[in-house]
Amino acid sequence: MSNPATFDHVAIAVRSIRKAVRLFVDVLGAEYVAGGDDERLHIRTVQLKLPPGVKIELMEPIGEDSYLARFIEKHGEGFHHTTLFFENIEEVIPELEEKGFHVVDTDLSDPSWRETFVRPSVGFGTLLQIVDTNHDWMTKSPYPIEDVIDGKIIWRGNDLIHRDEVE
Repeated sequence: MSNPATFDHVAIAVRSIRKAVRLFVDVLGAEYVAGGDDERLHIRTVQLKLPPGVKIELMEPIGEDSYLARFIEKHGEGFHHTTLFFENIEEVIPELEEKGFHVVDTDLSDPSWRETFVRPSVGFGTLLQIVDTNHDWMTKSPYPIEDVIDGKIIWRGNDLIHRDEVE
């Protein structure tokens, strides 16, 4: 590839983040980074960091019409995708395509999060999210994980806000 990948995280689809946190935080010692509800996608996410800096994203559907609810119904809980960061996605996409790795759901409209996906059918069973971003995704959220689990925090673009602050 013209620019090397940086591993960001593995995402795990779960029915209950509250239950999953008991394993990853309480038992395995993961540190809470950030999380909130994506009302557009009808999902709740929590990002956790395990030493030496490996990130895990727990993803829970928050509506029956969520793509993630359908995913869990079909495949069960477990691995959903892995995210790789690149410096310039516009160089990576043609290179993937030229080598026979068709990409889907490309969205380059937001300069702070430009993404495309390599489907599991050509990604050797793995959904790969290919991203370029200028946001620091290791910045710890000012909101406690309990507020995320309780659905009190929402994503607005790359920012987290408390539902009480929404106009």
